[in-house]
Amino acid sequence: MAKKAMSELAKEEQKLAIKLLIPTFIILLVIALYPLGQVFYTSFTNRTFAGTGTTEFVGLDNYQKLLAFSIEELPPVVDEETGKVKIDEETGEKVFQSPIQVLPRQPELHRPVYTFNFFGSKYVVGAVTPDFIRAVFNTIIFTVFSVLIETILGLGVALVVNSEFKGRGMMRAVMLVPWAVITVVSAKMWQWMFQPTRAGLFNMLLDKFGIGTGNFSFLTNPSLQMPAIIAVDVWKTTPFMALLLLAGLQLIPQELYEAAEVDGASKIRQFFTITLPLLKPSVAVALIFRTLDSLRVFDVFQVLLAQKRYSMASFNYFQLISARQMGMASAIGVIIFILIFFFALAYMKALGVDTE
Repeated sequence: MAKKAMSELAKEEQKLAIKLLIPTFIILLVIALYPLGQVFYTSFTNRTFAGTGTTEFVGLDNYQKLLAFSIEELPPVVDEETGKVKIDEETGEKVFQSPIQVLPRQPELHRPVYTFNFFGSKYVVGAVTPDFIRAVFNTIIFTVFSVLIETILGLGVALVVNSEFKGRGMMRAVMLVPWAVITVVSAKMWQWMFQPTRAGLFNMLLDKFGIGTGNFSFLTNPSLQMPAIIAVDVWKTTPFMALLLLAGLQLIPQELYEAAEVDGASKIRQFFTITLPLLKPSVAVALIFRTLDSLRVFDVFQVLLAQKRYSMASFNYFQLISARQMGMASAIGVIIFILIFFFALAYMKALGVDTE
C-alpha cells in the first residue's frame, strides 16, 4: 500500500514538473526554435533584405551556389612552333594555362579560389562563390590555430594561478583584463598597433631593433593577415580558457596529489596521470565554447580586415547588408550552424564526454 502511495506521489511530482516547465518550453520555442526555423525556411528562398520584390521558393539553389566547387588540373602551355612546353624566362618554371580557361562554365561559371602544386602538376580550386569558399578556409584555419594556442596557453595560466603563491588573487583578477575588454575595442587597439608605419607599436619596436624598415603591413599583406588575426584572438580569449580550466582544476581532490607524492611521482607524472585525465570534461567544455565562438567569429575580421578577407560570419554580413541577399545569407547561417553542431559532437566523442 505504501509503495502504491509512493508511486502515485512520484507521478504527481512528474506532472507538476512538466507544468512548471511549460513556460520555459514556450519561451524557448518563441526565442530560439521559431527564429531558427525561419532561417532554415528563408535559406530555400530568394528573399531580398528590405526589398519589395516577390519572394520565391528556389529549393537548394542557394546551397548549390555556396558549396559548388571543382578541382581541375592546369595543362601546361605548349609552344606551337617548337611543340615544347613553354618555360618562364624569369622563374625557369613551366607556364600553365589560365584557370579561367580550364574551370567549368556550366551550369554556372566557376571562378578560381586557390592554385596549388602537387607532384609537379598544377591544380586550381574553383567555385561558383569563391569568396565563401575562402571564408570557410579562413574560418577553419583561424579556429584550429586560435583554439589550439588558447588551450595550451590557457592550461599553462590555469596551472600557475591554481598553485599557492603570494598575490594569487590579484593575479587571477589581472589575467581577466583582456577578456573584459569589448572585442571591438580590443580590435581597434590592435589595429593601431598593426599600423604599417612607425606610428604603429610593432613597426616602431621592429625599427628600434633594426628589423626591417618599420613598414610591415600586417593587415594588407595576405601572408600576415591570418597570423595577426589569430594573435588578437589569442590575447583576448586565453584568459577565458584559463578560467574554465581553472574551475576544472579546483574540482580535483588534493588527496590524489598527496598520495602521488608519497608514492614518489614527479610533478610531470602527476600532470599526465592525475591532472590531464580528470580535466578532460573541463577541456571538452572549454573547447566546445571556444570552437563555437571561433567558427562564428565576426567582429575581429570585420574591424581589422573588412572586405579584404572574410570569415563565414563576416561574409554572411556582407551578403545580408551589402548584397541584400537574405536567402543566401540565411543559407550561410544554416551552414555555420551545422558546422558548429558537428564540431561539438566530434569533441564530445573524441574526449569521451558523457552527453546524458
